[in-house]
Order: sequence, then structure tokens, then C-alpha cells
Amino acid sequence: MESLYSFRDLLNLTSKIGAYEFPILMFLLKAIFVLFLFISFVLFFYDRYIQRENQLLINYPLIGRLRYLFYALRDPMRQYFGDEKFYESFDKVKWVYDSAEGRSAYASFSPGQPQKSARLSIKNANCVLNTEDVSESFHVEFGEGIKHPFRTNSIFGRSAMSDGAISPEGTRAFAKGAFLGKFPINTGEGGLTSNFLYTHKYKPSCNKYLDIFEGTAFAKTIYKMIVFFVNEALAEKVYRDMVIDAQAPESYLFDRDTLVCFRIDWEAPLEHFPQEVPEDIPDIILQIGSGLYGVRDKKGNFDAERYKKSMCFAKMTEIKMAQGAKQTGGKLLASKVSEAVAYYRGVEPHKDLFSPNQFPYGDTLERLFDFMGELKKLSEKPVGVKIVISSAEGFEAYTQLIVKRVQEGSSSYPDFITVDGGDGGSGAAPLEMMMSVGMSISKALYIAQSSLSCAGVRDKVKLIASEKVLTPDDAIVLFGLGADYVAIARAFMMSAGCIRARECSGAHGKACPVGLATQDKYKRASFLVEKKAKNIAAYHGQLLQGIRNLLAIMGLNNIEKLNESHLVFKESIFE
Repeated sequence: MESLYSFRDLLNLTSKIGAYEFPILMFLLKAIFVLFLFISFVLFFYDRYIQRENQLLINYPLIGRLRYLFYALRDPMRQYFGDEKFYESFDKVKWVYDSAEGRSAYASFSPGQPQKSARLSIKNANCVLNTEDVSESFHVEFGEGIKHPFRTNSIFGRSAMSDGAISPEGTRAFAKGAFLGKFPINTGEGGLTSNFLYTHKYKPSCNKYLDIFEGTAFAKTIYKMIVFFVNEALAEKVYRDMVIDAQAPESYLFDRDTLVCFRIDWEAPLEHFPQEVPEDIPDIILQIGSGLYGVRDKKGNFDAERYKKSMCFAKMTEIKMAQGAKQTGGKLLASKVSEAVAYYRGVEPHKDLFSPNQFPYGDTLERLFDFMGELKKLSEKPVGVKIVISSAEGFEAYTQLIVKRVQEGSSSYPDFITVDGGDGGSGAAPLEMMMSVGMSISKALYIAQSSLSCAGVRDKVKLIASEKVLTPDDAIVLFGLGADYVAIARAFMMSAGCIRARECSGAHGKACPVGLATQDKYKRASFLVEKKAKNIAAYHGQLLQGIRNLLAIMGLNNIEKLNESHLVFKESIFE
């Protein structure tokens, strides 16, 4: 009986609510409908009788606008309603997302799109191993014989992505993900910024190289109150606004333990900078592009002092001569050149930033190698170069010059060569270069490995491979072809939440919808740095586990035993 009375009371309450709210709701619906009709009539009249720029809208006023709505949704929504076109299978894409989220990455029945075009496959052994029999030690040593060689903790790393092309929050997530996962991270040609030091803890006893702002007791009290009643993100924003009084306030990091805002003070004397790379930051590879961002003076020339300061936080240097998606200089549209990005790079904000095509010290290979030697002397750390290979003859010039320098007893040659395949990606690149320049990574890597080995200098130069790697089987093929280390960009982007909407460049007024590859403050505000850092580290962990699984069925207990003989060449690699 009690339940019956309760039910009747609920009905009575509902009827009372309806009596008061329904007229208001109906009024709002009618108002919205009238407004919709009015706007539709105005657009119809404008399309048919006023505008004379689009003939489709003249013939099909109003309805023709649906075409542009569907067109705008094509890229962000295509992965949900269409087959995977760029990668061999959507199963690979899903593997990345599942691995990052810690979900099971096992497939059922068969791949959604069988890989009919794969030219290389993996040989299984007659007598396989258990996964636990395979060594968990995955490392590469760059710059053997140099005062400060770089021994990695992984055979994978995040490829070059500039802070600027990526949002500050995105760079921080990658930095912490790399720190948690113990793998290297490449700065991209934007250079070293504060965001790469996201995990760095402020220490009052070691702060002479930092530019610092610390709030008053009142500001700290306001911060703690907002944390208690709302959340840390809002508290930090308010605290920053109260405390920081400097150019590019976004360039400052915030230490939640000490409530200190800090960034690197590049004007501080070199002797104030750390003598050893701090242990609380990830392994950083400093990339230098044609714009020399992060290592140049106010006139745009190379600044040796600034370079040495940057190398106090980095393990080695990569000179970018080219990448797969573009053979031009880096391109950052005005919408991405924020005050902070302009501060880091020493340029004017809110203006297109296009780097020169030619590296300033790379008009000849001889001069490029000499510049590498200069960088080695300044940093006493490994230096390499990133290139795209288009022919065996083109790479042979690198090989022969390496041989010559080795015979002369000179150290002016690359400790490593990053080979980027012609199908590599980019946040902003000319379409005519994205898929039409350079060889695919398997061909290019085969050429580099063969050329250096035949010349007897393969042991002097490590090879880094980069192009369209998503899953462990993608990578194991590259290791079999000679790669010592694999740099990954797009898959790490996906592990950080990228939905491949292809709006990275910021062109046409669009912005990355998840806040990862944009400087749009509204979109960035929702980016979950701490969560995505864990996802990035989880994806890396699954990659290594997948490599161990594959080595086990190949009968190899260590990746150093993997070579070309463990691959099946279905077709000629040069076809």
C-alpha cells in the first residue's frame, strides 16, 4: 500500500510540474521555431537574390548549404563511417587507442581489412620461445666514444613535434608520458621550451637559472580556497593571473607543491645552469631546424652560448634537413604563433612563421658535417641528422663523406641518421609534397643499411627509422631492416587523444577539436594533461610488450639478434 501511495504522489507531483512548466516550454519551442523560420527565409532570400559568388546556392538556396555542413564533417567523422584508407587496417588504429587506454588489444575472428599489400612479413621459428624468455632490456647507445654518450632506456621514442605545433598542454602530456614510460622525446624544430620540463620540480637551493614568480600569502590563500571549493585547474589559472607579471605568462610552469611559477632564464650565465641533465625530466633530443629556433641570437644567427644552455637539459642533437611530408622549412600559421610561442622562438607573435627551405649550414654536405663537428665540441654529446632518401646515389654521398672523415680521424660526421620515409606526416605541409617526395621507409632503410655496411662504417652510425608505425609488427620489420631505434609521431598523437580530424594546421579558422594540436585557449582548456600522460606511457609499454611477443615466436631472446634474414620478402623491395 505504501508503494501505491508513493506512486500516486509521484503522479500528482508530475502533473503539478507539467501545469507550471509546460506552457513555458511550449513558448520556448514556438519561439525557437519562429526564429528558425525567420533565419531560413533570410538565408533563402540572400542565396537566391543577393549573393553572386556561388551558383549552387542560387539554384538550390538554403538546401545547398547542407553540402558545406556535410563537407565540414567529412574529416572528423570519416573514421566512424568509412573504411580506413591511410593505414592498412582500422584494426591497427584501434590497437593504438585500446593500448593507450589500457584495454585489451586482442582482435577477434579476423582483421577488418586484411593487409593484402604488405611486402614484408615475419618468419616464425620452428621452435618458438615463451615471451618471458625474451630479454626486457631494450636500449640503444648513441655516440660511442664521445664524452657524454646517450644510452636510451627504450628502442622507441616520440618523434619531432614542436611546442607550438602542439599545444602547451599537449607538450606537457608528452613530456610526462615520456618520463613515466622512460623513452626519449624529440623537441621538434621549435626548440626546447619550458613545457618539456613539465616534470621538473622547483628547488629553492638550485634556481639560479630560473625566472621565478611567487605569490604573496594572500595569493596562496586564494589558491588554496579555490582548490578546496572548485578545482586545481581554476585555482592555478587565478593564481597565475594574480602572480605573473611578464611577457608570455603561459611560458611559465607551475609547481603545485611550492606554489612557484618558473621558466628557464636564458639570460642567466651558463655557469648557473645544471652541470648534469636533471633526473626529474625525460630524455630530451634537441632538434635544430633551418630557423635555428631556440639556439639563435636576436639577429637569427646561431648562438653557441644558447645552444650550450639548451644542452644542459638534452641528451643529444638532431639537425633537421628534411622530413617525409615536406622538403621545405617548418610552417606555423599565424593562429598558432601565440605570445608564448613567439617568446620561445624569438619572433613576432600572430604572424605566419615559415622557416627557410635550406639549413643555414647545409648548403653542402661538407659544411653540414663541419657544423656537426662544431656542435659535438660545444655539447660533448651525440649529434645526428634527419633526412629523406630518394635514391641510393643520393645517400651514397653521405656514406662516402662519413668514410672520409673516419679515415681522417675527424669526429665531424653524424653519430646517427634519422631516415624519414616519404609517407611521413606533418601538421602543416604543402599537399604536393606529402606523398610525392622520397622513398617509403622500407626502401630507404634498406639503402642506408646496405650502403653503410658495405663501406664498413655501419658501427659508427646508428640508424633511426620514422614513418607510419602504429603497432609492434610495423616496428619489428624496421628493426629487421637495420633500424637501431624507431621514432613515432602519429601513433603517439593518437595515444594522446588525437582523433585524426586533420585540422592540425589551424588553417581556414579551424582548430584541433581535442585541444592537442592548437593554440586555441578554449579548445586547450579541456585537455587532460595527467590522464593523457598515462595513456602515452601505456601505449609505449604495449609497444615493447608486443615486440617481446614477436621476438618470442621468431625464436629470438634479444632484439640485437634480429636481422633481415628473419623477414620474408614477398616482392622485390625495389619494385
